[in-house]
Amino acid sequence: MIKIYLADDHELFREGLKSLLSKESDIEILGSASDGARAVEEAIRLKPDVVLMDVTMPNMNGITATEKIREALPESAVVVISMHGDRRFIAESLKAGARGYVLKDSSPEFMLEAIRTVSRGDIYLAPAVCTVLVGDYLRLLDNEDSRGANPLSERETQVLQLLVKGRSGKQIAAALSISKNTVDTHRRRIMDKLGCDSVAELTKYAIREGFLTLAE
Repeated sequence: MIKIYLADDHELFREGLKSLLSKESDIEILGSASDGARAVEEAIRLKPDVVLMDVTMPNMNGITATEKIREALPESAVVVISMHGDRRFIAESLKAGARGYVLKDSSPEFMLEAIRTVSRGDIYLAPAVCTVLVGDYLRLLDNEDSRGANPLSERETQVLQLLVKGRSGKQIAAALSISKNTVDTHRRRIMDKLGCDSVAELTKYAIREGFLTLAE
């Protein structure tokens, strides 16, 4: 039997949720609260398996209440139920220790699945929430790729590879069929772009970015 405590300041939603959960043979409702402070106090007293927690409530918001419940009852799981689907609320709820996040306009099946999932010790995020988080993750990867992108042109990369292999300006010019003055110009641009003041620093950069291996 999964013991549930409800915390939501909207009476109609709270009563509707009670009605939904009361039909499930594996769920028992221990009580409910309309404000965060009372939710924390009663959750600590009743020790539910799962607390369903609204984000915006009087006296204490759901994120703070979640943090306090998790500190006092590490074995109890909190599922945040909210109308807010933006990344700030999701991130703050998860940081506070919530094990699940479900939007209030989700289907009843998602709510029941969330309860049963977190009661097993797993994490549950509603599909709409996953969409937000995956979008953020992909943007983060794009930013990392942009920061890690090679700032050098193809020709500058060729000059760099030869420079760090110890080739002289004349040897590089001959290898690339360009003038020594052009090589010198490329060298200055490479150092400016990379913020390097010596060939030793260029070598470190080339190894780090995979343009040169230690065996070369």
